[in-house]
Amino acid sequence: MRLIYLGTPEFAVAPLARCLDAGHDVVAVYTQPDRPKGRGREVAASPVKLFAASKSIDVNQPEKIRAVEDQLRSLKPDIMVVVGYGQIIPQSIIDIPPHGIVNVHASLLPKYRGAAPIQRAIANGESRTGVTTMQIDAGLDTGDILQMAELEIGREETSVELSPRLSALGAELLIETLNGLVSGAIQPQPQNDSDATLAPILEKEEGLVDWSRTATEIFNRARGFQPWPGCYTSFRDRTLHILGCRPSDEVLVGQPGSAVSRSKRLFVACGHATTLEILELQLEGRRRALAADFLNGQRVGENEVLGGRR
Repeated sequence: MRLIYLGTPEFAVAPLARCLDAGHDVVAVYTQPDRPKGRGREVAASPVKLFAASKSIDVNQPEKIRAVEDQLRSLKPDIMVVVGYGQIIPQSIIDIPPHGIVNVHASLLPKYRGAAPIQRAIANGESRTGVTTMQIDAGLDTGDILQMAELEIGREETSVELSPRLSALGAELLIETLNGLVSGAIQPQPQNDSDATLAPILEKEEGLVDWSRTATEIFNRARGFQPWPGCYTSFRDRTLHILGCRPSDEVLVGQPGSAVSRSKRLFVACGHATTLEILELQLEGRRRALAADFLNGQRVGENEVLGGRR
């Protein structure tokens, strides 16, 4: 099919590559404008732009997709595909392609509608997730479902590890969906709005550890909130980033946030009499370190308590 592709993050690269491999005519790619990134705030192109350019596909980066409606119409696409583009598509553009606009969303809709479905699923302790292809409408991930595919989330899997697996799964599901739409084999099904949950964009403050949560809850959030906003607390008025942790059977006596060093291992009391072991961490102004190395340079006192805003 003659196809226009709208996508921005790394997650959207595999589906685009699969469209090319399957022989679809990708006439143009639309992605977000180059933005400052990283500590140096250097302007960087999106992963989709870099990939599309390497394949000599025409790349467009409008600030607002509605501003290029006439251009999209002039390309006469049979279908459009959206994967993590980063903007709501207006109805006037949805109406352009005869086969509509297909979206690849990284959840089993209607669960986790929104910008951060992978992170939210892990942070909430889900054991399974998947991808959904849906027909775009004017709402936020509310369109009719076309197809779904599930997979299991590893017990210690992070969002950084899960994302490429879901991207690959979504790429295959997208091709099945495109083929099914052409053949008429797919019957769109409306979502059950009463089962819907939301996955809003992450905020920096969500990475701050609330030690009154259980160790498992903190562990899940630490896995889900990688690479940003991460999982952090404070240690003697300095930010302490928790880079690796796990729930422990160690028994501690103390208020939530109380830190204890035992045999070069670092444990923290959490809510409901649970314990978290910190495996890897980074103190503000220092390099990342394993807990044992951190404890070699930092003596943890008997009444040491982590937490609190700086």
